[in-house]
Amino acid sequence: MQIQVNTDHNVHGGERLAAHVTTGLEESLSRFGGWLTRVEVHLGEDGGAGPEDKKCVIEARPGGKQPVAVTHHAATVDDAYTGATHKLVRALETRYDRAHDHKGSASIRHMPAPEEPEIG
Repeated sequence: MQIQVNTDHNVHGGERLAAHVTTGLEESLSRFGGWLTRVEVHLGEDGGAGPEDKKCVIEARPGGKQPVAVTHHAATVDDAYTGATHKLVRALETRYDRAHDHKGSASIRHMPAPEEPEIG
């Protein structure tokens, strides 16, 4: 899995920030390591003057599937990154489970019919 971190000119941190984000994503997405081919992280300012003007967009690319993208706004870059990571993990869990457990899961059609109670 390749992880690429991009920042706009308003976000400071350089290599240290990129290393922190990369390490955190590798840990959070380890379950999907063989399934994901690439993850792109975009950290920046939203342009607003409000309290939650930092944003993080993370796009994950599962092999052979459509990309999954999430966005989170927060007051700090770290909070925006953390929120986006949580959203991404939830979205990937849903998509991964659908893709891998679709046919092999138990179905109500295959369960035995309930027995009729005896009337005495």
